[in-house]
Amino acid sequence: MKLLFIGDIVGRPGRDLVRRHLKALTAASAVDLVIANGENAAGGAGITRDNAKEIFGAGVDVITTGNHVWDKREALEFIVTEPRLIRPANYPEGTPGLGSYVAVTRTGVRVGVVNVMGRVFLNLIDEPFRAADREIARVKADGAQVVFVDVHAETTSEKVALGWYLDGQVAAVVGTHTHVQTADERILPGGTACLTDVGMTGPHDGVIGMDKAAVIARFVTGLPGRFEPATGDVRLHGVTITTDPATGRATAIERVALTEQQLQAITDRATAVSAR
Repeated sequence: MKLLFIGDIVGRPGRDLVRRHLKALTAASAVDLVIANGENAAGGAGITRDNAKEIFGAGVDVITTGNHVWDKREALEFIVTEPRLIRPANYPEGTPGLGSYVAVTRTGVRVGVVNVMGRVFLNLIDEPFRAADREIARVKADGAQVVFVDVHAETTSEKVALGWYLDGQVAAVVGTHTHVQTADERILPGGTACLTDVGMTGPHDGVIGMDKAAVIARFVTGLPGRFEPATGDVRLHGVTITTDPATGRATAIERVALTEQQLQAITDRATAVSAR
């Protein structure tokens, strides 16, 4: 069974790319389940109800988030009624929403998706390691045969440490948040696939998805300013993980880094095949 995890979807450029090309990509890659981090879907910060509907409609099965999950206040309300949208499990007790979800593939495999957030240089919320333990136990009790963990964290060390901590317990531990894809994909001895950061899906002609002029001005002057998403060089970053549902372990991991032109070629081939 193959999972596709899509890195942080940034603004309309990222959403449009996913909407136009995800279904062709999943068909071409024989993907059984799609997970995406959507915390930057609304103009680069936060996610709205309409954003979530659009991403689900494009073919994403579960949306994870991170420190920007509450940037659009409406998320506090609709996350309660949309269990496929999850937030970091280590937010304190009483926070709206859930930190995990069990999805079912078209072939009937139950996949537990867990979301936790690091604490180094981020919000000082509850500790993520034992929160991950708790949520993994919860999804397994709900019948999950395969478990995927999105660790939304700033530092590489915290993400790598969580991968080792969970090795053998889950199929994959993949990092988000920095918007820069790392090249350290591997399968640990216990059968857990790891990647420190999956990267981002959106415009790459800016600074981690945002218009470069505004970001440079902030660094140069130290003054506050409004950031808007960049628009050009839109790319999809992600990772595919092949798993064995019988063991819950990973058998392969492969980074995905596709330009809009490469995605269009995949979509064109799919269209041509369906027209025959």
